[in-house]
Amino acid sequence: MTDGPVNRDGLVLRPQGGGAAIQPTAWAKPGRISWRFIMPKEDPWAIVMVCVVGLFSLFILSIPVIIIILSFREGRPIDPVSAYSFMHYASVFTDPVAYRALINTITFSLVTLLVAFVFGLPAAWLVERTDLPAKPLLYTLMTLGILLPGFATAMGWLFMLHPRIGLVNVFFMRVVGFAEAPFNIATIVGMGWVQGLSLAPIAFIMTAAVLRAIDPALEESAQMSGANFFNIIRKVTLRLAWPGILAAGIYILTIGFAAFDVPGIIGMSNRIFTFSTYLLTQLAPHDDLPHYGKAAALSTVVMAASGLLALWYGRLQSQAYRYQVVTGKGYRPRILGLGRYVWLAWLFLGVYFLLSKFLPLLIVVWASALPYFQLPSENAFKSMSWSNFENIPWDMTLLGLRNTAILMVLVPTITLACAVAFSWVVLRSKVPGRLAFDFVAFLPHAIPNIVFGVGILLVALFLLRNVIPFYGTLWILLFVFVIGRISYATRMTNSTLIQVHKELEEAATMSGVGTGTIIRRVLLPILAPTMIYAWIWMALLTFRELTLAVILTTKDNLTLPVVVWSMWSSGDYGAASAITLLLICLMVPLTAFYWWAVRKTGIQTT
Repeated sequence: MTDGPVNRDGLVLRPQGGGAAIQPTAWAKPGRISWRFIMPKEDPWAIVMVCVVGLFSLFILSIPVIIIILSFREGRPIDPVSAYSFMHYASVFTDPVAYRALINTITFSLVTLLVAFVFGLPAAWLVERTDLPAKPLLYTLMTLGILLPGFATAMGWLFMLHPRIGLVNVFFMRVVGFAEAPFNIATIVGMGWVQGLSLAPIAFIMTAAVLRAIDPALEESAQMSGANFFNIIRKVTLRLAWPGILAAGIYILTIGFAAFDVPGIIGMSNRIFTFSTYLLTQLAPHDDLPHYGKAAALSTVVMAASGLLALWYGRLQSQAYRYQVVTGKGYRPRILGLGRYVWLAWLFLGVYFLLSKFLPLLIVVWASALPYFQLPSENAFKSMSWSNFENIPWDMTLLGLRNTAILMVLVPTITLACAVAFSWVVLRSKVPGRLAFDFVAFLPHAIPNIVFGVGILLVALFLLRNVIPFYGTLWILLFVFVIGRISYATRMTNSTLIQVHKELEEAATMSGVGTGTIIRRVLLPILAPTMIYAWIWMALLTFRELTLAVILTTKDNLTLPVVVWSMWSSGDYGAASAITLLLICLMVPLTAFYWWAVRKTGIQTT
């Protein structure tokens, strides 16, 4: 006799809380791990997802490990016998160019962070804490700002403030009579300014939700105590929002460490190197063999810096209870009336959009229509033509467009499939140590993506070249793009799956269906709105991705952004501007489709 009905595995089905609930059929009894846990016969989809998650986690973890090993290995990685030492690290820190590149990277990232917060934080405060009109318009413009390629705005700023050909500098020297150029964008501070303008929408989106949740009672108490507006902002609002601000800051710093778009367009031609651009010179030098060991050592240094930032953030998260001010006692958001200062708010926002988007793109359009770059004049307008578009290397461009289109379809599809598997294993399975898989999925977010690109390059060249020759193919880009997006995808699927009660799955299991059917018929329909939004968003980011692609591309797996980079680095600025304009025009219908999907699914973008 048993205490209740049994299923096909002989496990008792017990009613709990008035409803039927069962013990999972795929897992062993608590306290031990049996063979049935490893290979459940009745639930093949469960073991498939566990295997997919385990294998993908192994790939992710192996890449930084390989980088660290090769950073200590003397000689070429292909050599069968080699000693291990700190030779490559000594080379990094004694090479003046490498050492300067590290210092430049730190300065560049800090300037980027400062500029992003100068524009992003006030914009978030205006949206969440004031009665600013047309708030949905601001959300839309900020989101579009993330999608705009960074290399496009970098080109526009270089055309404006280059010390020799920049329109503004040429105007001051030829028309006003300056002896030398008053501005120079080709500096670390200048590059940080451009990158910060591009990343201000990220600071806006990441801090808006934090400012929205602040209990206004503390601000009102400070006001009643006689504190003025600026003291309230500095001593109350910003301190309460500090965890969210720090999270945004760490994320922006990580992007700054790995950014290639702006340093590549502005800095490389002027011999100003950051981590990413110096790394490219080591992997593809013009007059020497690649320095893979040195590149691995440099990547390890950046991984260590990213790890310290992650530890800092984790330490703050452990003290998050100190910032819990939203309770159940009559919480309501405090909206500040702008009154006559509303025009000042929109003036601030208008200046930001003018500097970050409109003006740089307008200059790129101007450059794409001229045979050579020059100030606006009657002769300049007469010389405008379609010659730059006619001179585009269309064979390369169409190949890049084809490869980019394939990646746009495959990257978000495979990434979301892996993300669903990760989320199910972490949140629904009973796998021992399953939370470690969530940490692994988050790792590409904590470590700069370009480091994973270097690691996959080394794996493809030296470990798998005789087994899976995928270097120079589209599949290597597919692999690194999926790794680069898995952190974002799992955050999206985790947040939605957490909200799905297990009763739905238990009811389906009572009907005799397995995990595969539950995922297909129960979970995926609920996850569909989030997955549609995430799919389109990742497709758009794949379309504009340059940082990861430039490390791994050859003539056979070019993407459209890399074609722009190739034209720019070869000195054909007119063709580069024309292809950039073509790329932006192609993004317009894609972005419109994204906004249609957002409105259709009802997903919030912040």
